Amino acid sequence: MTFLRQYIAPLMIVLVFAFALLAVSIRIFLPNDLAAPAPIEEINAASVQLPASDAVESSIPNE
Repeated sequence: MTFLRQYIAPLMIVLVFAFALLAVSIRIFLPNDLAAPAPIEEINAASVQLPASDAVESSIPNE
C-alpha cells in the first residue's frame, strides 16, 4: 500500500497534469480557423420558444 501511495499516486497526478497541459497547448498547432472560439449566433426573438406555464409551475418544488 505504501508503494502505491509513494510512487503510483504521485505519478498518476503528474501524468494527468501533463495530459491536461498537452491538451491545452495543442491549440498552438491547430489551423487559425480551428483555434478560434466558437461563433455565437444572435438570438432572434421570433425563434425563441418559451416553456408552457404549466411546465414551469410543475418544476417549482412545493415547500
